[in-house]
Parts: sequence; structure tokens; C-alpha cells
Amino acid sequence: MKKLALSAKVMMLMMAFVAASCANNEKATSTTAVDDTAAKTAVNIRYIDADSIAAHYNLAKDFNEAQLRSISKIDNAQRSRGAELQKLANSIQQKMNNNGYLSQASYEEDMKNLNKKQSDAENYIASLQREAQQEMVQQQMQLTDSIESFIKQYNADKKYDAILYKAAGVYFNPDLDITDEVIKGLNARYNKVEK
Repeated sequence: MKKLALSAKVMMLMMAFVAASCANNEKATSTTAVDDTAAKTAVNIRYIDADSIAAHYNLAKDFNEAQLRSISKIDNAQRSRGAELQKLANSIQQKMNNNGYLSQASYEEDMKNLNKKQSDAENYIASLQREAQQEMVQQQMQLTDSIESFIKQYNADKKYDAILYKAAGVYFNPDLDITDEVIKGLNARYNKVEK
């Protein structure tokens, strides 16, 4: 009888163990299913900082230097044309003060000449500004195309779900920043093109 009671207790313990084991297995299976669903819905995002790219990407730096040269050219033209016009206006004023005009017609001719030169200068400056603006738009398009093309190529290996600009959000975990990698890749590609 004792053997039977002992066997019954062992059987009960075994059944409890099997039941517990099955419950743990079911729990593990449902947890794995939840984890798999969470993994499938998790989005793998990274970000880049446009300001850093503008400061460190060689193409962006070259375009920035070109823009500074254009601005300098416009400033120099404004100063040069302004000095010419001021000199001509001073000459007319001095001639008028010294009774150098023999007739109203000669004064009006000089003023007409001054106004034409002033109009020509304004048109020339406006033309330089339009050229600089068009060049800047073209450079911005080329820069954007270059960055986007590289990001597509870069992401072909990385398989991120999204790469955002830092300015698109208020806060990003710094561990998600791939700006340095992107700048290195952009510069490596740009330098190869230059050679």
C-alpha cells in the first residue's frame, strides 16, 4: 500500500511537472509571437544633420566658396560702379558750381549721361545677382541630388526603414546619428570624381 501511495505521489508530481512545463512552453511561444510581431512592427530609423553635411561635405564647401566668390564679384561691381557714378556726379556738380556750363542743354546732356550710366550700372548689378541666384539654385539641386543618390546607395547595404534629417524632429537618440558615416562616404565618392 505504501508503494502504491508513493507511486501515486510520484505520478502526481510528474503530472504537475509536465503541466508546468507545458504552461511555460505555451507562455514562451506566445511571448515569442509577441516579440516577432514587435520586431516586425519596429521601425529601423537613422538621421543625418544637414548643417554638419554642409560644413564638412567637400562638394558643399566648394559650392559655398563659389557663392562667396559670386557675392564678392557683386560687391566689387557695386563699389566700382558706385565710385564711377559718384565721380561723374561730383564732376557735374563742380562744373555747375564753377559756372562751367555754357548752356542748359550741355548740363542736361551731362545729367542724361549720368542717368544712363546709373541705369546701366543697376542693370549690370541686377544681371550679376540673377546669375548668382541661378547658379545657387543649380548648385543646391546638384547638392541635394548628390546626397539623395548617396543615401540610396548607402541604404542598399544598411536596409534602414527611414533616414531622416535631424531638423525633421525635436529629439533623436544620438545613437541613431549616421552623419559622420554619410559625410565620409560622400567625400570619398566626391574625391574620386574629382580625380
